[in-house]
Amino acid sequence: MRGLQYSSLAKVTKLRIASHLLAAFGVCWIYYPFVHIAILGGWLAALGGTLYYGAQIDNALVDADRRRIGKDEVQSQTRAAIANALVWVSTLALFSPYGDLKAQLELWAVCAMLMTACAVMLPAVPLANLMFAGIVGIGAIVSFIYAHSFEMVVVSMLFIAVVVRGAIENARSFLTARVAEAGMAERNEVVSLLLKEFEEGEADWLWQIDTSRRVRSVSPRFAFALGLASDEIDGKPFIQLVAGPAWETGQFPSSLHDLAERLKRRESFSNLLVRVTIGGHQRWWELSGTPKLDDDGNFDGFRGVGSDVTEQRESSDKIAHMARYDTLTGLPNRMMVTEALGEAMRYADQWRTRCAFLMIDLDRFKAVNDTLGHLLGDQLLAKVSERLRSIVSDNELCGRLGGDEFAVVVRDASDHTRVERVARAVIEVLSRPYEIDHHTLYIGASVGSAIGPRDGSTVETLMRNADLALYRSKEEGGGQHFGYEPELHALAEERRKLEFSLRRALERDEFVLNYQPVVDAADENIVSFEALLRWNSEEHGLVSPAKFIPLAEDTRLIVPIGEWVLREACREAVRWPGNVKVAVNVSGEQLLDTHFIQSVVSALHQTGLAAQRLEIEVTESIFVRDAITARAALEQIMALGCGIALDDFGTGYSSLAYIRNLRFSTIKVDRSFVQGAATGSPESLAIIRAVVAMAESLEMSTTAEGVETEAELHVIRQLGCRKIQGYYYGRPMPAVEARALFGVPTLQRVSA
Repeated sequence: MRGLQYSSLAKVTKLRIASHLLAAFGVCWIYYPFVHIAILGGWLAALGGTLYYGAQIDNALVDADRRRIGKDEVQSQTRAAIANALVWVSTLALFSPYGDLKAQLELWAVCAMLMTACAVMLPAVPLANLMFAGIVGIGAIVSFIYAHSFEMVVVSMLFIAVVVRGAIENARSFLTARVAEAGMAERNEVVSLLLKEFEEGEADWLWQIDTSRRVRSVSPRFAFALGLASDEIDGKPFIQLVAGPAWETGQFPSSLHDLAERLKRRESFSNLLVRVTIGGHQRWWELSGTPKLDDDGNFDGFRGVGSDVTEQRESSDKIAHMARYDTLTGLPNRMMVTEALGEAMRYADQWRTRCAFLMIDLDRFKAVNDTLGHLLGDQLLAKVSERLRSIVSDNELCGRLGGDEFAVVVRDASDHTRVERVARAVIEVLSRPYEIDHHTLYIGASVGSAIGPRDGSTVETLMRNADLALYRSKEEGGGQHFGYEPELHALAEERRKLEFSLRRALERDEFVLNYQPVVDAADENIVSFEALLRWNSEEHGLVSPAKFIPLAEDTRLIVPIGEWVLREACREAVRWPGNVKVAVNVSGEQLLDTHFIQSVVSALHQTGLAAQRLEIEVTESIFVRDAITARAALEQIMALGCGIALDDFGTGYSSLAYIRNLRFSTIKVDRSFVQGAATGSPESLAIIRAVVAMAESLEMSTTAEGVETEAELHVIRQLGCRKIQGYYYGRPMPAVEARALFGVPTLQRVSA
């Protein structure tokens, strides 16, 4: 505001100087006969100095509207106005005594004219006007008082009051006008920017229709959006141009029907999303419009703006689809399944019915992923999703929760057999063979279910309980369906507590190793011991290895526990005769751990056990999981001098490739074949003979596991197994008892 005031001074500087010089000429004309020429000259010089000083200040303030004006600049301009006023007051003080009353009145007339001129020419700076008028006016009043011309005193006071009021009103009008001009300039600039942006935006256009809703004043860009020439559009109904075939059938999309209703009701609308048909293709337009009125206030049609937002709409639809559907299988994802289950539970609560949730986990899918790769695994998941779609009806929704987990939401499960039928269908259909990239694949499915609201009143509770039922199905070997039962919570809580205790078992020194002897089949001398882990928990007592070993593998606690077993077994084996070995079982989690080889080297180094006396036992499952890494790790162990035993051969994914690629020191025949051979099973006898023959040809040893009777021992010796392990020669025993056996010449047999 202040900048606008003071920047205008320079525009009238010359005119102001001219008015002062003209007034000065009048003073000289009046008082030339009465005042000495030297005094007049000195006064003119003083007046010229103040005018020059003021002009310099005015020129310095010419850019005040574009910068912040300083307080000292305002004070300088005020001082210049005061100095100029004092020069004029001096005429009243110096010249009045020399002239008569007529000359004094003429001088007052000159000063009054000058005050009026300043008020007119300097409306922007009321302070300067007020200072000039006040000082000169007071000087005139004082001079009239000395001349005893009291009527002129009154006239002077009234005149000064008018000048002051005029200066104030003039300044107010000036500032109001300047502010309005500045606001208008700013608005014009904004409008210009908006118009420029609009003109440069290729997707935006203007549209206008008359009272009959026919297009008028077609803009080129609107014609381009319609794909027609301007003359083909002008005068056509707006709705007809964008409705396509719907104009003939009358079956308008809801959004287009909404647009027509708004035009009919003459309502303004903004950012209305409308589905239109242009050139036979579906498009999305965003329209804004407002009624226009003529000079008499009568309705004269609509005008507005529009833009094609098809790409944005498709992008948003795609994003929404991706947020709710699985990209690999095209099935609803976890979020949509959760929403569907919530809706099913609300429906069940409203109509007093039941809903159900089935969780599905693929059996043996991990083996496919590990052996054939994730690309083929993804193709298998896509096949699974196709089969699930073929099973469900309109009453069910199937989705993928993630990985190899799927789910089915049964909206209405009032039919008690429906859940069981769906579960059986899932298991049966998903267990059929799959043909993918010339591979025939066999997997299965485990299913757990929960009924709402019986088994849970919330989505989270129902999903958790179905998961507990699924976990039971997996524990039972898979390929089965189990419904939720309340006791499953107790089992889950027991597992949770068991895991908590297992995490502290090493710190509490609750683990102990038992050793089961392995004897030579010919002379029955001990050749090695298998180290077997036992856990005597403070909270749970003696825990079966069948219970805590899988738990340790699931939680990866098997890695630190396995390192402890390795060190403890090597430490104990050092106390045995030099020809006796120790065998340590190693899980897949341990073998595939990057620090496993280092832990083996560390155990041998710390205990001083010779590497040839350590035998690592592995199962075939590790090759199914990651054959390349497992083979590399075992080759490094053999390079150390340790032996490698293949445990439970024939019970898993048996492959001669394992035997061919790795030089195992021992192949262990599972006890199921030993028992079968003792009962005369031809299959078991054939398998053992084949394993023994293969091992002999590859210079490997064989160990028969689970020998418990004289009959089993006799058969195993006849079949040619070199070593025997089982209760017949000894159960797993503490280290002290195992050491005591070395004092016995021949191992005492124990009865079964």
